[in-house]
Amino acid sequence: MNIIGFESSCDETGVALVSTEKGLLSHALHTQIAMHREYGGVVPELASRDHIRRVLPLTRQVLDEAGLTMDQIDAVAYTAGPGLAGALLVGASVAQSFAWARDLPAIPIHHLEGHLLSPLLAEPRPQFPFVALLVSGGHTQLMRVDGVGAYELLGETLDDAAGEAFDKTAKLMGLGYPGGPALSKLAERGDAASFDLPRPMLHSGDLDFSFSGLKTAVLTRLKSIEKRSGHLEPQQQADLAAATQAAIVDVLAEKSLKAMKRTGFKRLVVAGGVGANRLLRDRLVLAMKKMGGEVFFPPLDLCTDNGAMIAYAAACRVQAGLVDLASGDHAFTVRPRWDLQEISQGRAEGEAHA
Repeated sequence: MNIIGFESSCDETGVALVSTEKGLLSHALHTQIAMHREYGGVVPELASRDHIRRVLPLTRQVLDEAGLTMDQIDAVAYTAGPGLAGALLVGASVAQSFAWARDLPAIPIHHLEGHLLSPLLAEPRPQFPFVALLVSGGHTQLMRVDGVGAYELLGETLDDAAGEAFDKTAKLMGLGYPGGPALSKLAERGDAASFDLPRPMLHSGDLDFSFSGLKTAVLTRLKSIEKRSGHLEPQQQADLAAATQAAIVDVLAEKSLKAMKRTGFKRLVVAGGVGANRLLRDRLVLAMKKMGGEVFFPPLDLCTDNGAMIAYAAACRVQAGLVDLASGDHAFTVRPRWDLQEISQGRAEGEAHA
């Protein structure tokens, strides 16, 4: 079964083809970073208009690369939420139009489920059950995953997510947009021990996160430096970037390990854009090795938003029997806010499909 997937939840337009028998056949992605950099962040209206321009050329590209025609597509998947309403509507309307014109089933996919299952596209692939650390954009969550569609929230951010902490502190330091990758790169030549920054909720006793206090601490350090010397020296900037990154990684890693101990699981999956962070990867690989467990990541090119994870999540749902392929209803809506647990089928059913 060949499934084409569309992702347009924010500032990346992704289209991909996945076969339930052969796996990922092709995928193409356009990022809007260059366009939004001028404004210092994502402009929703511009994002929506750019998705409209990009989605059909990307669709033709993935079909050509896979050597398939539209007549060989068996189902259409799309991101139905969460995300920017206008951006979501672009992908959803294109997908539903495609499905209606070809009399195909259309499968709405939760954006975070796409991220959560994306490490299964890598080799080696994790087996169920596992703990998932989702660190994507405005989301930082720890989930217990017993199978496809069987998700239990263990902890989540109470304010700023890890990705927002990277971006907001980078903006305070004048690193531009997108701030997260720029801060991580700058941190490579910094000394994290040069600044003492807080690790919010590190010892809270639960699995929740909070990163807004870290942003405030960075701002306080910056004001103190400016008051003393008037400006931030290049090495001070690198040191502060390293200290910020270390604080975020410390919290993410420690909470993830606590989740492993509480569940008794030996497999940890990390997904989302922050999952590409080298320090986080190295830290978790070493920690899980000491615990006698394993950690899994998606391929680096699939850490950010992409169509492959949407098409693949749809394929997983089809194989798990969670999709009604006979439905001919092409009415649709999008959900800018959407709790991942709302699509969970419960542990018992998830285990049956594991």
